[in-house]
Amino acid sequence: MTKHIGILTAGGDSPGLNAAIRGVGKAAQGYYDMQVIGIRDGFRGLVENRTTHLDGSMLSGILTRGGTILGTSRDKPHRMLFNGKKQDMTDVIVENYLANHLDALVCLGGGGTQKNALQLLEKGLNVITLPKTIDNDVAHTDTTFGFDTALGIATNAIDRLHSTAHSHHRIIVVEIMGHRAGWLALGSGIAGGADVILVPEIPYDIEKVAEAIRGRAAGGKPFSIVAVAEGALPIGEAERFHALRERKLNASDKKERKEAKAELAALESKHANHTVDLSRQLEELTGLESRVTILGYLQRGGIPSAADRLLATRLGTACADLIHEGRFGVMVASRGELAEPVPLVDVAGYKKLVPPDHPWVISAKRLGTSFGDM
Repeated sequence: MTKHIGILTAGGDSPGLNAAIRGVGKAAQGYYDMQVIGIRDGFRGLVENRTTHLDGSMLSGILTRGGTILGTSRDKPHRMLFNGKKQDMTDVIVENYLANHLDALVCLGGGGTQKNALQLLEKGLNVITLPKTIDNDVAHTDTTFGFDTALGIATNAIDRLHSTAHSHHRIIVVEIMGHRAGWLALGSGIAGGADVILVPEIPYDIEKVAEAIRGRAAGGKPFSIVAVAEGALPIGEAERFHALRERKLNASDKKERKEAKAELAALESKHANHTVDLSRQLEELTGLESRVTILGYLQRGGIPSAADRLLATRLGTACADLIHEGRFGVMVASRGELAEPVPLVDVAGYKKLVPPDHPWVISAKRLGTSFGDM
């Protein structure tokens, strides 16, 4: 019998999503004779049963397009704002899955999507996921599609900022996305020749950062590029942040968990102006003029790189193979040149963070790059 599969994209938009949709869809239709349904706007579209038939014309010409033709949202099936209040809509999703005669549901997304997909798997649905995020923090995959494109954009920005920093003898502090993972700031910082790289995994001492910049000025280089991940924290704040997270996760009762959550939210709210505060502190400590550039959503917009198109296509076609074989409850991971299924239970709730002794970090330190830790 012909298999029917549904595809949705969830979480933030990312370069390579359309390439992945195309990879899954064309392989499923053309090679395995499956019927493919696109679900609009992530899990919300599945709740509201908003679908479209992904035929050949829909899949044509989307390989090079950024964003996602299906739309996306950050809704969580078990806690979705519906009719003015947050509700568990997983049973509705199960009903619509069955109403559309789906044999499998393909979810394209990052860490949050992996957790949401696992919940649907536990409800009895045949679920399979693909790892998407510019943060590159999904566990058990070498890389995620979207990362390479964002890496190139951030690197290009740092390249362009060098001329202003050099001409005006300034410190340029450039904020790079990545949430609580430093892969994007680390990779673009190294590729762009940043003098200081600050990542969440290596808490920094502001005095050490200023010392590195003053040392450059004393050596005849009165300018510096500081690449800072949006989640980077100074030592004191990092200790407080991790303590609150542990307290929230291991709270013995609801009241304690609620208090820890509120304190954590307050700390994160304060951190929102972190890059501006960092720039001001460096200006005071070094005597050099400092300017801030926040790249923001520029990093995940536009056409996907060739590497992301290849990765998304490779994982997408492998996804169709796994559906044909009846293998579900897995994420299609990139392992070298292979695409391998990894159980969702091993992925959901875990993050791939930068190890302090990662080869990229070691290489940067060999070049004299400061991480503010020594």
